[in-house]
Amino acid sequence: MAPYYRLVTSSPASQSNPLLAPDATLLESMEKTNKEELDKLDERLKEAQKTEGESEISDALKARANYLTRVGDKDRAVEAQLLALEKTPGLGSRIDIVLTLVRIGFFFGDHKLITTHLTKAEELIDKGGDWDRRNRLKVYRGLHLVSMRQFERGGELFIDALSTFTATELISYNDFVALTVISNALALKRVDLKKKIISAPEVTQVLPDLPVLGDLIKNLYDCHYSQFFLALATLEQTHLLPSRLLSPHARYYVREMRVKAYSQLLESYRSLTIESLSGAFGVSAEFVDSELSRFIANGRLHASIDKVHGIVETTRPSLKNAQYEKVVKQGDVLLNSVQRLSKVLY
Repeated sequence: MAPYYRLVTSSPASQSNPLLAPDATLLESMEKTNKEELDKLDERLKEAQKTEGESEISDALKARANYLTRVGDKDRAVEAQLLALEKTPGLGSRIDIVLTLVRIGFFFGDHKLITTHLTKAEELIDKGGDWDRRNRLKVYRGLHLVSMRQFERGGELFIDALSTFTATELISYNDFVALTVISNALALKRVDLKKKIISAPEVTQVLPDLPVLGDLIKNLYDCHYSQFFLALATLEQTHLLPSRLLSPHARYYVREMRVKAYSQLLESYRSLTIESLSGAFGVSAEFVDSELSRFIANGRLHASIDKVHGIVETTRPSLKNAQYEKVVKQGDVLLNSVQRLSKVLY
């Protein structure tokens, strides 16, 4: 992986990290190995172009493109994969090449490459992709949605693919189940969490290897909030912050999960003392007071705090009022769109 090694050791982060200092001897050795292998692949491609048919040429192009992908030479790999895509006749093989381009995008964090080729993969699969590739695409799309903080939509796709997961080229099965649990713990309501996640055999099979996730969802469902808070803090350190995919969303995720837990408890009571709340969550009364004040002020929790008596009172919003406000907002958006359209037409 000489090209990727060169990229990593020349990055600004390598200047302050002695572990990333370039090793000239190692780099030279890797470059020599890469060149020898590419020369063999180029020779194989020339032979195929001279004496063999379309299928053999396509195989040679894919072999060269896949080797450039494995060594981390992004620009040349993308170029080679696109050339292989152009010369490959079979629909299934074309879908596989497009999904490889998506994986390159994930590896290098190139969101434009990901979105472009996810769209291309959907178009090809709609033309006649098989069952396996349709299910693999759900995992790719779900992973992309979660990377953009769309946990609900991504979680739905993960659940659809849970029992038929085969996309091991993208993510391991245990990591896939972990992402399924993490995204749906936030997105699903309590009843659906039990039905689709906690009781799912695919999840229960893996949870012994991922005990913190089991603690998170079971304590949330069973309303053991102090244990839930401990599991959430552990999850942040062991799964969220170390993850390239989830680390940008770690603070958001932890905050939203705390809001969900507070909402779940408050929905069961008309009022609660701050002391009882702090005891339920295993934190100080000052912490609960500060958190609830912030969430209530931002409209995240429907409650009010009586500081004199040390009580939190829930205020359930009217469903009719909420529907009325939604209709008014949607009406305003529609009127604005009509006005802009009239200006264009007239």
